[in-house]
Amino acid sequence: MGAIFRIFTLYFFPEQYIFSIVITFILIVVLTYGFELFSLITGKGHYEIMDAIAGTIGGTIGMAIILLIEYWHSTF
Repeated sequence: MGAIFRIFTLYFFPEQYIFSIVITFILIVVLTYGFELFSLITGKGHYEIMDAIAGTIGGTIGMAIILLIEYWHSTF
């Protein structure tokens, strides 16, 4: 998820590097916590904040992998 969001923000904001990283992180947090809020409001599934935290960590790792690939590509 983080990798896909990073690729999309890189495509839409190619010149604004820091802004696109921040937007990617915000999208990750909103999506992961949004699923948990949906579970809480509708009663479908179970609401657990640790799921949102785990999703945010996983999305951040995916985003970091793309950032490392970008850095590696820019150095060569």
